[in-house]
Amino acid sequence: MSKRAIFRFSAVFALCLTFLPLAAAADGASDAKPKWPFFAFDNGAGRGEVPLEEQARMLKELGYDGIGYSGLKRIPEMLEALDEQGLKMYCVFTSMNVDPKKPPYDAELKTAVEQLKGREVVLWLSVVGGRPSSDAHDERAVKIAREIADMAAGAGLRAAFYPHRSNYVERVEDGLRLVKKVERKNLGIAFNLCHFLKIDDEKNLERCIREAAPHLFLVSINGADRGETNEMGWDRLIQRLGEGDFDVARVLKALDEVHYSGPIGLQGYLVPGDRRENLAASIAVWRKLNASLEK
Repeated sequence: MSKRAIFRFSAVFALCLTFLPLAAAADGASDAKPKWPFFAFDNGAGRGEVPLEEQARMLKELGYDGIGYSGLKRIPEMLEALDEQGLKMYCVFTSMNVDPKKPPYDAELKTAVEQLKGREVVLWLSVVGGRPSSDAHDERAVKIAREIADMAAGAGLRAAFYPHRSNYVERVEDGLRLVKKVERKNLGIAFNLCHFLKIDDEKNLERCIREAAPHLFLVSINGADRGETNEMGWDRLIQRLGEGDFDVARVLKALDEVHYSGPIGLQGYLVPGDRRENLAASIAVWRKLNASLEK
């Protein structure tokens, strides 16, 4: 090989080495760590049908960070299964009742709080027993919420209202009203996309998240359709991520703008099909949504 040929080869080789890191960075962009921890609701992981150990193992294999647990039974078993996989229980779904004729909360709550001590779990509270979006039972609601928040604080836990269609706390605004009255730092609010779309107008989404931001502890998302969402059934308002024509990226962009740093959960209520395929498809879209925020 002539000296001129050797020089040309060396120059081309050096140029390739210069651009190789840039190409590798571009190829790995979609593998960047998401901004928020991502967990799956147990209603999409086999609640009541799949053994707890199998739920935890499946979520680990698919890349989820943990689970949103429902009810107050078998918490130690679920925690053990998650610990074995290096996963976290992000929240426990339970309820409080503002009807003065009913118990204020599940009798097992105190035991559950002790079992969750030091775990940084959020008690996710649906508020039932009163007319939706009314303030008629606020006095009782404040009393109960303070008791639960104080109980949670003693174990290093937090609590958050879960706005739910047809509940006393139906809208984010209802939860914020009570949060301000309760005056407990460890009590906040959640934003649940499917329930928001069921009762509100999508044009208000960014405003709703901005108003909730100072007290926002949890968020749930899923695929959904656009249009007259107030009239739609859950089959259209709760789908795999990537299905439906609602732009879920709007939620993530709004959360990014208010510097939300908490976890985000995948709602899986009544989503048809194989649960593992559903979870795999949704987390693939989740990664793409996060990658798009970096652009």
